[in-house]
Amino acid sequence: MSFCFLVEEQYRRDGMPRSVIRQLQAWGHRVDVIRPGGELLELDDLLDRGDHDAWVLKTVSGGPGLGLLEAAAAAGLTTVNDARSIRGVRDKVHAAALAARTGLPVPPAWAAARPLDLARIPAARYPLVVKPADGSSGRDVRLIERPEQLTTLGPAEGMLIAQPYVPNSGVDLKVYCVNGRLYGTERTSPLTGAPGLPDRPVALDAEITSIAIRVGEVFGLDLYGVDVVYGPDGPMVVDINDFPSFREVPDAVAGVARAIIDLSRAGSRLRLITTPDPAEPLAVGTHA
Repeated sequence: MSFCFLVEEQYRRDGMPRSVIRQLQAWGHRVDVIRPGGELLELDDLLDRGDHDAWVLKTVSGGPGLGLLEAAAAAGLTTVNDARSIRGVRDKVHAAALAARTGLPVPPAWAAARPLDLARIPAARYPLVVKPADGSSGRDVRLIERPEQLTTLGPAEGMLIAQPYVPNSGVDLKVYCVNGRLYGTERTSPLTGAPGLPDRPVALDAEITSIAIRVGEVFGLDLYGVDVVYGPDGPMVVDINDFPSFREVPDAVAGVARAIIDLSRAGSRLRLITTPDPAEPLAVGTHA
């Protein structure tokens, strides 16, 4: 099989996806790597060739790679993840609204283009977590304790999203979906300001498993991650990522590589989702 990887400059030397690319090549597959924003691209030739079984994107939010992936999808080419699904989670305003409307456990959210407009949020909702609507990798995520601290945010380049801080133990749960199987890890929340502990694998209970499966169904994702915190009212989804780092996922490189192959053959279809050592299937679903 042949694959086209769109890898932006920030990830050129990153373990994910470089190791996945090497694994696919070691298995005898052809992989072409394109650097959106880092080279001249002849778009007509690139899209007309149609000689790739799938296009795979590893990009920062707001980077040029997503537009190119969407062009490939519009030309009828298979993309991993589905280009429309990636756009849906990269825009955190869209993601928060869709998650709330479909019954996923998420904090209420407000959106504004100017930081000071967030001052209209009732004081009882503070502290707030404020971040760029197109942010990724924890970029510019701020904990705002009081309305007067909004002046420290500075001018925004795009939309901001604000959500009430969910009181928790200071530990984030990250759930990864790889080739239809779910894996969980814990890490120290960056919002605590405490030294971070190494990610460690954890078992997933039925409630978290159900939430993670539902996230994949709602957003149409196949390779993804979900950030969860345990608050006073139970688990809350605080972020959703396409193609995350998959830290501490057993045999992650081979697993992601196999997923890309399988999704390419299946036309990006969500299949059986299980926990790593299942006794029986937990859920089955499909999406276009």
